[in-house]
Amino acid sequence: MRIAGAAAIALIAATLAAPAHAQLPSVKAGIEAWQKGDYATAVNNWRPLAEKGDADAAFNLGQAYRLGRGVVISLAAAQTWLERAAKSDHLDAQTTLGLLLFQNGNRIGGLRWLKIAAERGEPRGMLVYGTALYNGDGMPRDPALAYAYVSRSAAQGLPPARETLAEMDKVLPVDVRQKGVALAMEKAGVKPAAEKPVATAKADPPKATPAKPVPAKPATTAAAQPASGGSGPWRIQLGAFGQRSSADALFRKLSGKLAGKQPFYVAAGAVTRLQVGPYATRTAASAACASLAGQACFPVLAK
Repeated sequence: MRIAGAAAIALIAATLAAPAHAQLPSVKAGIEAWQKGDYATAVNNWRPLAEKGDADAAFNLGQAYRLGRGVVISLAAAQTWLERAAKSDHLDAQTTLGLLLFQNGNRIGGLRWLKIAAERGEPRGMLVYGTALYNGDGMPRDPALAYAYVSRSAAQGLPPARETLAEMDKVLPVDVRQKGVALAMEKAGVKPAAEKPVATAKADPPKATPAKPVPAKPATTAAAQPASGGSGPWRIQLGAFGQRSSADALFRKLSGKLAGKQPFYVAAGAVTRLQVGPYATRTAASAACASLAGQACFPVLAK
């Protein structure tokens, strides 16, 4: 049985869209222009910095070319600038470049960058690289190592990773899952409390070592829709549901903890994603997630 790697990529592709934080040209000024929809000014701020080797500016410029914002869309130019940033150890650039190459048929090149991102604990990189390991796409199959990567990604709250992990739980034997959990703990730097068998792989997977903090990225669109609870390009995602009524029910349950923020019901095929916002910064969105103890939650940029 193959795991739907393409579907997982499609579900996370929307998160690959925006520049990094950091009056002469500056990364910050470029972001402010981008968020106002002034893409040409954003590009003019980032280009000279990117040409001088600024990794954040190179990543942002690559995103502009990938999206066709302020410049004519060019995947070749996007790849060039993303690669410059990736070679400078920019985690988001490594992940975005890996996914861009993988989606456009260069699986070997894409997986090379996704492996680097996965080893650094980036959840999207771990999901796609783990799925490729499970399916044997461009490499020998390794179900145990695949389970390790996907379980670490799921532990960080990535919904497609949780869905993929559930599929793996149905088909992988217990001994393979046990080995996968042990590998996940080893990669996360977690020492097991005791030597005892894992009764079921449905136990919570070990949490991954947090990735090196990186500045926020530019939004895929100009700005989030203003709401009575404030404004900003960030939201928090609380789940994905087969029925909108289930998303409604969760929002009603948590609304008292959301400080007047409004719900957004985002259609993704047959699934409805519940997002809440807006928030001015990723830090504010992360803080909102932290206040919802026990609830799956992660920051997303509004489309």
